[in-house]
Amino acid sequence: MKTWLITGASSGLGRLMCESLLARGDRVVASVRRKNALDDMRAQYGDNLQLIVLDISETARIKSAIDSAFARAGRIDVVVSNAAYGLFGAAEELSDAQIERQIATNLTGSIQLIRAVIPFLREQGGGRIVQVSSEGGQIAYPDFSLYHATKWGIEGFVEAVRQEVVDFGIDFLLVEPGPTATQFGAGLDIADALPVYCETAAGKLRAALMSGDFEIKGDAQKCVSAMIAAADAERMPLRLPLGSTAYDHIETALNTRLNALRAMKSVAYGADRQEE
Repeated sequence: MKTWLITGASSGLGRLMCESLLARGDRVVASVRRKNALDDMRAQYGDNLQLIVLDISETARIKSAIDSAFARAGRIDVVVSNAAYGLFGAAEELSDAQIERQIATNLTGSIQLIRAVIPFLREQGGGRIVQVSSEGGQIAYPDFSLYHATKWGIEGFVEAVRQEVVDFGIDFLLVEPGPTATQFGAGLDIADALPVYCETAAGKLRAALMSGDFEIKGDAQKCVSAMIAAADAERMPLRLPLGSTAYDHIETALNTRLNALRAMKSVAYGADRQEE
C-alpha cells in the first residue's frame, strides 16, 4: 500500500487518479478547494481518503497545509502536483489580474508545493513527485501564451531541482497530456476578445474552440492509468507524453528546434573567446 498526495483532486485527472488509487487499496491525501468536494469517495473509502482544503493560488498557505498533510499521513510516497487551469486569449487581451492568477496557480503554486514537500521526502529517505505539465510545456498554441509560460517554466524548474535532490532518493515525473476529455475546457478563464485579432491565428483558434471544432483525442482514464503505471515503475521516466496529439506535436517541435539549432552551430561556436 502506498500513500499519495494529490492536489487539484476535486475534478479531472486528479479526481480520476484518486478513484483509481483508492480502488486498488492505496491511501490518498487529497487537496481540494471545497471540503465537501469528495464526500462520495469519503463515504466509500473512509480513512483511506484524507482531505486538506487548499487553494494552490494562495501560496502563503501551502507550507502549513503540507505540514498538516504529512503530520496526518506520516509517510507520503508520491506527491502529485496537479492543480492548474487554462487562461485563454491573445496576450494583449489578458488583464493583469488574469495573468497574476494564472502564474500564482500554475507556476508559483507548483513551485512552492514542491519546495514544501522536499524536506519531508528527504527526511523519510526518498519519494516521488509527479508534476502534471502539458504538451504545452514543450509546444505552443496561440491564445495560451500565459498557460505556456507557466508550463514551460515548471518544466525548467523540475529539471533543475531533480538534479539537486536525486542523491536524497527523490525523483520527478513530468506528465505531458495533449487535449484530453476532462473539465479543462469548462474551467478555462477566457479573456474578452479584441476584434483586431479576428482574422489572425489567435482569432481562428478562438473560433474553433467556441464552435467545438477543436479536436480532443485524449481519454482521461487511460491517461490516469498511464500516470499511475509510470509513478509505480522501478525506473520512472522524466517525461510522459500522453495521447497521439501530444506525441506528434512534441516530436515535430523538437525536430524543428534541433534542425534550427544545428543551422546555428557555426554562429554559436563563433561566439567563443579565442585562445591566446
